[in-house]
Amino acid sequence: MTRAQQQLALLATFSITYFICFAGLLPLPEKIQDEIIPVLPFWFLVSFGAFLLFKLGYGVLTFNDVPDAYEELMGQIKQAKTDLRKKGVDVSD
Repeated sequence: MTRAQQQLALLATFSITYFICFAGLLPLPEKIQDEIIPVLPFWFLVSFGAFLLFKLGYGVLTFNDVPDAYEELMGQIKQAKTDLRKKGVDVSD
C-alpha cells in the first residue's frame, strides 16, 4: 500500500466516523451531539494550523548558522559575478 493510499484510507475512516456521529447514527449525549460534533472540523483545522505554526517557529528558532555553507555560497556568488563580467554583463558590487 502506497503512502497516498494509506492517507486516503485514514481520511476515509475519519470522514465516515465523523458523518456517523454528525448524523446521529451513533447514540451520544445530547450536549456532545449538539455542541461539540458540529464544530469538530473547525477545531481540527485550528489545532493543525497552530501545530504547523509552532513547528515553523521552532525550526526558525533552532536554525544553526553553518559557516562552511556560508563560505561556499559566497564563493559561488563571486564565481557567478566573474562569469557574468566575462560575458559583458554589468554586475554591481
